[in-house]
Amino acid sequence: MKVLLTGSAGFIGSHIADALTAAGHTVRGLDLRPADGSGDGSAAADVRDAGSVARALRGVDAVCHQAAMVGLGVDVFDLPAYVSVNAHGTAVLLAEMARAGVGALVLASSMVVYGEGAYTCERHGSVRPGPRAEATLRAGRFEPGCPRCDRPLTSGTVGEDIAVDPRNVYADTKVAQEHLAASWARMTGGTVAALRYHNVYGPRMPLDTPYAGVAALFRSRLRRGEAPLVYEDGRQRRDFVHVRDVAHANVLALEHVRAEPAERFRAYNIASGTPRTIADLAEALADTHGGPEPRVTGGYRLGDVRHIVASSDRARRELGFTAGISFAEGMAEFAAAGVPA
Repeated sequence: MKVLLTGSAGFIGSHIADALTAAGHTVRGLDLRPADGSGDGSAAADVRDAGSVARALRGVDAVCHQAAMVGLGVDVFDLPAYVSVNAHGTAVLLAEMARAGVGALVLASSMVVYGEGAYTCERHGSVRPGPRAEATLRAGRFEPGCPRCDRPLTSGTVGEDIAVDPRNVYADTKVAQEHLAASWARMTGGTVAALRYHNVYGPRMPLDTPYAGVAALFRSRLRRGEAPLVYEDGRQRRDFVHVRDVAHANVLALEHVRAEPAERFRAYNIASGTPRTIADLAEALADTHGGPEPRVTGGYRLGDVRHIVASSDRARRELGFTAGISFAEGMAEFAAAGVPA
């Protein structure tokens, strides 16, 4: 099939382009950065520009929408940019897809839509803790308590049907993208697979920006000979999934939505299935570099959540997706990426 890939020059988008091409599909890229010279109409354009999007959609069978402003946001002044790129840009794309008669979409979403993960209280059963108060974090109490009795909680895995609960501007706009896509599907009869990526890492990950992921920030410090700085107590749990596994999930999802599944909108967790702590991540990268050892700071960021671990059973059953790159293998490759031999 011929696929329009927005954000095609980005970290994840560039790997998806490689995976689609390897699977025999034709990729037309659209990104703010200059065209790659592929000869297939790839364009340097803004997804918010309806004319550019309309031209890019001519003759395509499906859209893989990766273009977005990422990260949690630095401060409140980031709000207009996030909403403009992520929400308005998606709305423009969806309107032009309807105009062009393109009815299959894979949307890059994120685990941040969930807020905190799944928790159980021994007294009250399944609960959803609210945002952690700054005074509580400042006092070094990082584990959320039961919202009803404040007892300690047991964390578990989150499935796609749990209610969304965004905690920062990036999460707000990811929820908005999903809602816009679901409305588009209902109005047009199109189909959407929203892939809720967990913590993606791997080659080509951007470095040294306030919006970079934690793996990139740790690696950058190590390359400068500095210790990775681990927030809170380092025991917060995440699922780190390699970018090539994410790219493979996108190929499977595109083929799925083109087959016109019964549900018009369907969300999928894209995760490795093997959760790790932030301290595990820092230690794995430091070991590969030969130090320095990570330093646990007790610091925190408002808007961060404590534990978010996914069940990816739905993606396995319906898309045939299983992550293939282990944490140890992926981290060794990531730590060495871009280092001269």
